[in-house]
Formats: sequence, structure tokens, C-alpha cells
Amino acid sequence: MHKVIVIAASAGGLQPLRQIVAALPEACPAAIFVVVHIGNHRSDLPTILSWSSKLKASFATDDLPIQAGHIYVAPPDQHMVLESGRIRLNRGPKVHHTRPAADPLFISAAKVYGDRVIGVVLSGGDGDGAEGLRVIKEHGGRAVVQKPEEAVDPAMPEVAIATDHPDACLSAGEIAKLMELCGEPSG
Repeated sequence: MHKVIVIAASAGGLQPLRQIVAALPEACPAAIFVVVHIGNHRSDLPTILSWSSKLKASFATDDLPIQAGHIYVAPPDQHMVLESGRIRLNRGPKVHHTRPAADPLFISAAKVYGDRVIGVVLSGGDGDGAEGLRVIKEHGGRAVVQKPEEAVDPAMPEVAIATDHPDACLSAGEIAKLMELCGEPSG
């Protein structure tokens, strides 16, 4: 696995998320992990993302081995965290008033995969993802934020910018172009 891509979205984040996963190449050797603030509600997000992408998307399950070229979605009411080569799910305390939340995923990815991680924060309320992006950068990974002026709800990108000084603040289209590079080796 060359890269680990972690993406956070909430209110207004579905359309940019679909645009980004549509840009992932069919032979993408990265593993992609997505957290959307769905709470304890039924979700068809993996199906929607599969319609948009050349890659298969599914809800993560506990203790699932990570495979490159797959989109893993945090299931309703469960945090998704990464261990070396595996996904773990838990119903730990809500983070930023939500479960699933991005920060647990982002922080665990940074600690396990270091400079191979690309973290992306899209449209949404509150500040979820900001601390996770900070930790990703601290471990040598890249931090990318959707331009707040483009986001339906700019709070998540704005908090990430104020907290972390991300490597790039891009439109969804520019982030999608970055995802086309997911197969290039880290370094």
C-alpha cells in the first residue's frame, strides 16, 4: 500500500466527496477511508460512492484487513480507527458531538502510517478533522482542506485552516486532481 487517504465530510460534503472518489484511478494502490457525520442513522453512503467511483466502497467491519484500492466508510454510530494492516471499530465517546468522527481515524492513521497519509477535510459544521490534520502533518503526512468559500458549511475547513495551516486549501475539483496521483510512491 503506497498511501492511506483519510477523508472527513459533514453537511454539504457529499457532492465534493463524490467528485473526489470519482477521480480515484481504477488501479489505485492507496486505501481510502471516509468518515461522514451520519450518527446513528441508516446510510447508503457506500452504494452512493460505488456509483461515483471505479473502486468498490463498503462499510468497514471490525478487525477487517485493509486492502489497497478500496473505499472504507465508517458505519453508523461507530468510530473507525486504523491499526497496522487492520480496521478497528468502536463505540467510544462522541468526538465533536458525533460518532463516527474524523479525528479518531485521522490520528490513528497518522500514528500508524506516518508520511504515507493524506488527510482531507471537506464541508461540514464544527471542527472535526482539525486536530487529526495537525497530527497527520506532525507525522509527515499531507493535510488538504476544501476552500471554505466553496463549502456549503465552511466550519470544518475554517477550523482546520486556523488550527493546522494545511499544506493546501483547494477546490473539490483540485482535490480530485490530487487524488488522481494516489498511485505515485510516497516521498
